[in-house]
Amino acid sequence: MTLYSFQVKTLQGDEVSLERYRGFVLLIVNVASRCGFTPQYAGLQKLQEMYGSKKFSVLAFPCNQFAHQEPGSASQIQDYCDTKWKVTFPLFEKIEVRGAHAHPLYRFLTTSIPGALKIPGIKWNFTKFLVDTEGVPVQRYAPSLDPLKIEPDIRALLQNQVPLSCSENS
Repeated sequence: MTLYSFQVKTLQGDEVSLERYRGFVLLIVNVASRCGFTPQYAGLQKLQEMYGSKKFSVLAFPCNQFAHQEPGSASQIQDYCDTKWKVTFPLFEKIEVRGAHAHPLYRFLTTSIPGALKIPGIKWNFTKFLVDTEGVPVQRYAPSLDPLKIEPDIRALLQNQVPLSCSENS
């Protein structure tokens, strides 16, 4: 199974196959607008600007499971990301990323690359998963890790090399 097996919905409610991203290096992140890590949107956007023309994309999935830090509606989330962070990467519908109602995509990601102590669950917002051009998750990064520190791993994958692994697993 690869990432391309999954369907997700955009913030506007349109269903999208992740097949659309075949051949891309992806950084998949569960995001929230009222989190201490929310300023990471700036780093995520910088990565998108640096590598978006080279078959790379950030895919952001708002999540309200952690201290209710993403309470907004789809339009509020979109407006916030457009206005405050000038985000150009795709934003998808608000989902659950852990527990019984976790989105199948996140069940796949967390079982492919468990976190610290081999526990598959997501600890907090802004957990990041790096996916290679074949749709295979290759690295997981802690919520606290600055997205720009992932840049060498992204560059390595774009050059068809093994990531350097600045691994700060969550």
